[in-house]
Amino acid sequence: MSSVTFAQLGVPAPIITAIARRGIHTPFEIQAAAIADGLAGRDICGRAPTGSGKTLAFGIPLVVGIGRAEPKRPRALVLAPTRELAEQIATEIRTFAGPVRVGVVYGGVGYGRQFDALRQGVDILVACPGRLEDLIGQGAVSLSAVDRVVLDEADRMADMGFMPAVRRLLDQTSRQRQTMLFSATLDGDVAKLTRDYQRDPVRHEVGDETPDITAATHLFWNVAKADRTAVTAEAVSAAWPAIVFCRTRHGSDRLAKQLGKAGIQVATIHGGRSQNQRTRALADFTNGKVHALIASDVAARGIHVEGVASVIHYDVPEDPKTYVHRSGRTARAGLGGVVVTLVQPEQVRDIRLIQRRLGLNEALTAPDANALRALSPPPVRRPPPARAVEEAPTNGTQSSPSSHVRPAGADGGRNGRARAGTHQARPAARDGRRTDQAGQRRYDGMGAAGSRRIPGTGAARGHR
Repeated sequence: MSSVTFAQLGVPAPIITAIARRGIHTPFEIQAAAIADGLAGRDICGRAPTGSGKTLAFGIPLVVGIGRAEPKRPRALVLAPTRELAEQIATEIRTFAGPVRVGVVYGGVGYGRQFDALRQGVDILVACPGRLEDLIGQGAVSLSAVDRVVLDEADRMADMGFMPAVRRLLDQTSRQRQTMLFSATLDGDVAKLTRDYQRDPVRHEVGDETPDITAATHLFWNVAKADRTAVTAEAVSAAWPAIVFCRTRHGSDRLAKQLGKAGIQVATIHGGRSQNQRTRALADFTNGKVHALIASDVAARGIHVEGVASVIHYDVPEDPKTYVHRSGRTARAGLGGVVVTLVQPEQVRDIRLIQRRLGLNEALTAPDANALRALSPPPVRRPPPARAVEEAPTNGTQSSPSSHVRPAGADGGRNGRARAGTHQARPAARDGRRTDQAGQRRYDGMGAAGSRRIPGTGAARGHR
């Protein structure tokens, strides 16, 4: 946190009031560093870890003073690498955007509602590069009026092969634009992008060079292949909510079924699932309805959820960068977290190479759920889930997030605040007790000590 206030940075009072309703009163470091320059119209090149508050750092300057867009001609553009990240950026900006219309487009879904919203006019458009190029090709949108551009997680877009598309899109925006670029690393293709598309950018760097992993505790467990599922069930029951990473879609689905049989409630997210399925899975995880999210690497940089207690590498990451990206889902925004890697005997050499590259010196040990339980951070009372994730999968009063482009205020002015009564009580304490919305604690059928065990795991369900 910074000692400077949002008011001192030049943030207008209505936005300060809106973000204060979400419990945000003091800027994070990247916000304190970047907001004033953003409001001044400067190009920004920012290095900051995921979970550091970048969305407010670029979102506030986008909202302030933006002109009203004509149909099909947005005034500001935010490019993001994944559907989930694009949706979360749009949802967060809506919470303080007021009358500014914020839309989001990404692939894997139908076009109808996207066409309709763009025809009505969107002031700030959040987009994944592939779908945006598709919509441009169909004449549904033009970028000629865009004079403010944000590239979020630019390094991830480079990793995913989006840089040629990003360059084509930037070439279609106004030459007098403001360009803000945020990335976990600023070398390679990202450095070239800065050189070619930014004008005298002010550079802001916060956090460590390996920011996504230094705040977490890392455990490396020797596990035979046949024992991985049982060990994973023990680990999830000891420190949840957890994200469990597999290398493949098939492996993710298989593990989800196996954990379900062991009594672990899970949701699955990977590139083979429809957008509605992915949105529902993320909503259930965000709302605390499941113990674990089983994910392929498609989710490694697309999931932004506070309070993730642990990340479990069911499959050893392919390289150090993948390890960092996966592990960065926990220990975010100053909170603790634990990263567990399941290492089979033939994988010891590979994991040692990853450890050396990342400066991790932890020994390989036998699985120990009690040690994991002791290391996991205390429960975090999460803020209400984002509107776009929360509402669509479960009630019929609003279209699914697969409607994708929603002008701000389309829900009657909630601007992203949770609908009253939609949140069910969720696990919030290690002794098995739960906390409802009013803050009253109840035992929810777990017995006085909260000691009911998750079937097949040997570990108490109430530990988180």
